[in-house]
Amino acid sequence: MLQTDLQILSTNFLQQYKQVVSSEALSISISQLEDTPLSTDNFSFHHAVASVYSSKIEGETIELDSYVKHKRFHIEFQPDYTRKIDDLYLAYQFASENRPDKKTFAEMHTLLAKHIVSTNYLGKFRNQNMFVTTKDGRIEYVAAAPFEVTSEMDKLYADLEILLNSELTISETFFFASMIHLVFVKIHPWNDGNGRSGRLFEKWFLAQKLGSKAWFIQSEKYYYTQHETYYNNIRALGLEYPTLDYTKALSFLLMLQKSVLEKE
Repeated sequence: MLQTDLQILSTNFLQQYKQVVSSEALSISISQLEDTPLSTDNFSFHHAVASVYSSKIEGETIELDSYVKHKRFHIEFQPDYTRKIDDLYLAYQFASENRPDKKTFAEMHTLLAKHIVSTNYLGKFRNQNMFVTTKDGRIEYVAAAPFEVTSEMDKLYADLEILLNSELTISETFFFASMIHLVFVKIHPWNDGNGRSGRLFEKWFLAQKLGSKAWFIQSEKYYYTQHETYYNNIRALGLEYPTLDYTKALSFLLMLQKSVLEKE
């Protein structure tokens, strides 16, 4: 059990979470995860699934079947159809080969946002206010102020380092992976690519604690199939960063473990 106080990751719901989530069921489900014959030395089917569905959450029209044909069997499509997904795939591949920290997280964003933000902002925090808006133009969330972003992310990186060096149960690991995801998207440090980064960050942490099988978890696909619930659970904390209410976070925190236990 983690004893050290964390700077930004709330542990208020940890005990309640552990009463609801079955470590035994998670352990069994993780042990049963396997790669697919579609994967090769040069192609990860599960990175493809993660990249496609994380991108679809952001509005990309890519389909998994088409992307597998493109990436695995080298069938050509229009560059605009695959470019951003290729970038995200490379970011997942990079994460699977590196330990998450301040430096590698910036490098990850440089890969995934290559065709999303201008070169000057690849791997760099925003320096202006950030508003998340609805399709009809209404503001639904005001992220951390630009002068707060660096200090808030430094707190998150410091907590990450503590967690990576701590012995955690599998339920604690899932709890903190979800909390990292949630806190990160609430800070919203990049000009763009925050959703993709948050979902990758969550998986990256899981893989560090649980091993390579964590990359086989299809959490991005689950979030896509439950995207209205996913966004509603993120919105539930409030409109503005300084007044976020993490007592309303439990519904979001439970989604990751459901992506493992509630298989199709």
